[in-house]
Parts: sequence; C-alpha cells; structure tokens
Amino acid sequence: MLIARLVVGLLLLASILCFAMAIGTGQAVWRRRGLVILKWTLLAGLGFFGVLFLERLVVML
Repeated sequence: MLIARLVVGLLLLASILCFAMAIGTGQAVWRRRGLVILKWTLLAGLGFFGVLFLERLVVML
C-alpha cells in the first residue's frame, strides 16, 4: 500500500514538473508528456484502488 502511494505521488510530481517545464520553456512537448504521465497515473491509481475496494467487498460478503 505504501509503495503504491509513493509511486502515484512521484508520478504526479513528475507530471507537475513537466507542466512547469512547459510553462518555463514554452515547448508543447512538455505539456504532452505531462498529460500522458497524468493520464496513466490516474488510470493506474483508479485500478489499484478498485482492486482494494473489491477485496474489501468480498470480505463483507
């Protein structure tokens, strides 16, 4: 659990840094990279927490 949170946090930080680079340099490539990292981070996080939710649901039943 701690490792998953750490990975998601670091990926969100990487996305923020890419957006900061996009603002600083004005290059669109950094914005695209930030969006790709953000999209996959959110999908992976939702999948991970979905599995945790299903595990708890099975225990309740």
